[in-house]
Amino acid sequence: MTRLILIFTLISLAVSPLMAGDKGAISGAYLEARTAEVFAGGCVMNSEAGTAGRHAVLAWKIDQGSFNGIALDGLSVVAAIAADRNLGINEIGGNHAQTKAAVYVDTQATSAQQNALIAMATELSGGIVGTVVKVTPAPIMFTDTAHRVRVSTSDIALDVNKHLEHDLSCGGMQWFQPLSSVSQATIGMATSHMFTGSSLGTKWSDPDKRSAFFGTFSY
Repeated sequence: MTRLILIFTLISLAVSPLMAGDKGAISGAYLEARTAEVFAGGCVMNSEAGTAGRHAVLAWKIDQGSFNGIALDGLSVVAAIAADRNLGINEIGGNHAQTKAAVYVDTQATSAQQNALIAMATELSGGIVGTVVKVTPAPIMFTDTAHRVRVSTSDIALDVNKHLEHDLSCGGMQWFQPLSSVSQATIGMATSHMFTGSSLGTKWSDPDKRSAFFGTFSY
């Protein structure tokens, strides 16, 4: 019996690293903004819940690691999302939104890396980056400083102030969580949040809102 347990343990140890490394260990920086405040009072949420928050930009910059066995060190991917309802409506009692995405992959990525970037974004976003209507290779700028996080590529401009002063009037509180798996997520002020592409059938510019999350991811 002891021998059987030992054999099983050795097999488990041999298999576990393969299972854990199936998608690979990967980490980096994350930024998102949506067209609805994520920190607000009930009065604001009342007005936005049913009509706003249907669009968002999600961006990942990989510091190091791989996904699906493909090394992605130093690459970025950005997704513009359009939905049929508030992207966070399920967190306040509604049904999950149906989404479509326009994805921008780093021009420095090979074809295999581009596919891995899209798969990673789909996985980490829990399927929000799911129905991809267009993939565009493009130069992506993702900068993270002490005070701001900026992401820009063709059709997208996102500028987030890290130092948000929470307005506690009208019972201000955090209503939503990030749309992707994030570590140490912090709310920021999106001073610029713009999508000008044509692939989603809609465009938006939604500046000066407490609508952003920034942080790191590890998978």
